[in-house]
This record gives sequence, C-alpha cells and structure tokens, in this order.
Amino acid sequence: MSGGPEKEPVDGLEDGSLALPVPAQERSLSLAEPPEPAVPRSWRERWRCFPWRNTAHTLRERFREDRLGVTASSLTFTTVLALVPFFTVALALFTAFPIFSRVQIVLERWLIDSLIPETIARQVLGYLTQFASKASQLGMAGFSILVITAVALILTIDRTLNNIWRVRQLRPLGQRVLIYWAAITLGPLVLGLSLVLSSYVMSASRGLVNALPEGLRFIFDSIEYLALAAGMAGLYHYVPNTAVRWRHAWVGGLFVATCMELAKKALGLYLASVPTYSVIYGTFATLPILLIWIYMAWVIVLLGAVVTAYLPIVMAGVQRMPGQQGWQFEMAVEILQYLAQERESPAKGLYASDLARRLRVDWQQIDPVLQALSVLDWVGTVQAPGTVAASEGPEPRYMLLVEPHRTPLQPLVQRLLLAPSPAVQPLWDRTGLAGMTLADLLEQRPQAPV
Repeated sequence: MSGGPEKEPVDGLEDGSLALPVPAQERSLSLAEPPEPAVPRSWRERWRCFPWRNTAHTLRERFREDRLGVTASSLTFTTVLALVPFFTVALALFTAFPIFSRVQIVLERWLIDSLIPETIARQVLGYLTQFASKASQLGMAGFSILVITAVALILTIDRTLNNIWRVRQLRPLGQRVLIYWAAITLGPLVLGLSLVLSSYVMSASRGLVNALPEGLRFIFDSIEYLALAAGMAGLYHYVPNTAVRWRHAWVGGLFVATCMELAKKALGLYLASVPTYSVIYGTFATLPILLIWIYMAWVIVLLGAVVTAYLPIVMAGVQRMPGQQGWQFEMAVEILQYLAQERESPAKGLYASDLARRLRVDWQQIDPVLQALSVLDWVGTVQAPGTVAASEGPEPRYMLLVEPHRTPLQPLVQRLLLAPSPAVQPLWDRTGLAGMTLADLLEQRPQAPV
C-alpha cells in the first residue's frame, strides 16, 4: 500500500487558506475544450434548434428520480390544511385596513378567473371565507395550530425547491420563516393593488386602451397572466439557496403560467363533458375536484422548477447521460485531466459549470464526483475574497491540490470503481493497480466528447 497523496503548494495561497480572486476574464479555455455551438440568429432558428428531446428527457428523469409525483401529493395534503390559515391571514389584513376593501374584492375575482377552475371557484371561495371568519373565534392554542400548519407548508416548499436545485445548505430556520411569512402577508396586498391599478386604468381610459396597437393591448390584457408568471419567477429566484439567474426564473414562470391556463381549461372541459364527480358526489363534488386541481397545480409548479434549474444544462447541449458501469470513475478521471491542465493557467482551476460544459454533462451529475475528490483531498474549492459561501453567492472554483507523480491511484479506484476485498486482491496484485500513480492517468489529454 502506498502512502497518502502529497499536496503541492499553490501559488498565491497563504496559511493554507484557499482564497483567490476569480474575475470572469480569467476563465481560460483549454485546447481540448469542445467548440461552442453556433448561435442561431433568428427566433425561428432558436426555436428549431432548441434541444426539445434533451429537455423532455430531463423532465422525465428528474420527475422520476426526485419523486415529484409523491412530493406533489404531500404538498396537496399540506395545502388543503393550510388554505384556511393563509386565507385567515389575508382576510385579517384586509379587515384591519378598510381602505383595502376594494383590493379584497378584486383579488377574489382574480382568484376565480385565473387560479381556480370556474366550476368550483365560487364554492371554494365561499367556504374559505366562512371558515376564515370562524377562525377568528379560536383561542391562542387553536390559532397557534393554524400558524404551525401554514409554516409547515412554507418549509415543505422551501425544502422541495432546494432539493430540486441540489442545495446542501439551507438558510437558517428563523430567516426562512420571517421571509416567507412576510411574503404571505404582503403578497396578497401587492398583488391586489396591482390588479386594482390595472382595473382603474381600464375604467379611467374611457376606451383609449382599446385604441392602442395590438401588441400593447395584448400586453395590457395579459397583466394577470404576467402577474402569475412574475410570482413564480420570484419563487424560483429567491427560494433556492443558490444563485438562479432571472432569465432562467422567468422561463420557468412563463412555463407555469402557460401550463396553469391550459390545465384550467382542460379540467373545465373535462368536468363539463364528463360530469362523473357531480353524479357520484353531488354537492360534495367540490372537494375531490379541488384536490385534483391542487395536485395538478403542484405538479406544474415542480416541473417549472425543474425547467428553471436545468435550463442552463439543456441549452448547453448535454450529450452524455449516465448509466454505464464506471461512469463516476470516468468523470473523475476527465475532471482531474482538465484541472491538471489548468494548473499552469492564471485561473488555476475551473468552475463546476465550466467542467460540465466541457464534458457535455449535467453539472448536477458531476457534483457527487467533485465531492468524492474533495473528500480524498485531491481537489479543493477556491472562493474569491470578500464573497459569501458558495451556496449563497458565486460558485466556487475547483483546483487540483496534489502532485500527480506522488499520488497513488488506489484511493480513487477504491472509492469510485472497485471496493477493496479479498476476492479482488489478486486483480490488484496482477494488474499493478496498487503501484500506479495519478500521473499515469493524466498523461493523456482529455478528448472533447463527441
């Protein structure tokens, strides 16, 4: 057995701390990096060249691996329990400030027209108003249970979205509760004020809005649609404890708003043509229909999160999918080859997104490989001075920490390819794997994936 790897001193690092400036201009390109694909000029070419197959494959795989169907069921149950607490908070806000009475009326009309199928909208809204008015009669213990139910839904949403983005470190509990409780109390008010403003402009314009050009009038008529898209974009941008670009969040928000509209029309058409629930359940049919709609809504919201999280990947043209034996070991070898090349560059290392782009893989697929290399102390992260943690700001740069000629290959093989056991010891002895070093793998330059 060989000794542990010997770490090579890194230029610019003092006292063992990994801190280097990481300006964007220093992202060097190796000779083995695959060429960038040609950017289509017109929107028609972009539409035609969009990786639809990879997107559909990614959605299907993430839906299956992350068990989003089960998660949507859990969120549906929690949402039903939290509907009354949420509505109680909103109703208490509007009741405390009579000036917002018109805001409440407009917001209720928007809920009926935009979020809930018309078949059950008025009944659900009537029940919620009735329950919320009675909730004010609860004592401190009962009201505390309502608050805990609402907070449980908030934390479930937070945990689910962070899991989709593969975030390992969540925000502190108190910070999460304060942020989301502020969103619960102020969100309905801001949304209602925006809807009141749009309705006021429509009434005060005296027909001038109808005289606007078709494009501007379409945008004005789409305020409710854009409000839902903006709300979902904000959810995808702020909730995950990682950096999410606004343009990616907006794509997810528009995806959700579009799918919500289609799902609402599809459910309404189905209930009108096949009145099964009304025949079987009678007046009680509102409950199963509401459960179906909430489940559909959560599935759409979770798929929108997947679209937002994986949009950079599908746009980069992922061409390699995991599945074959030794996949992680192969990725580890290629990552080490790229990082070894970058040791002589001013940047000293590469971002995980750069590695994923060069390897033509999903960046979340190489994350466990990078973690394994970090546990071996072969790879370290470099954070720019003055920046926050990787989970809260700019992504770290990965760099090679060991001297390849003095680092035995055996720990990497045992961790990612072949665990040690008496049965495979003859293989180690006859193939000479125990005597190989990391330099034996790094002599070959990485080839651009086809």
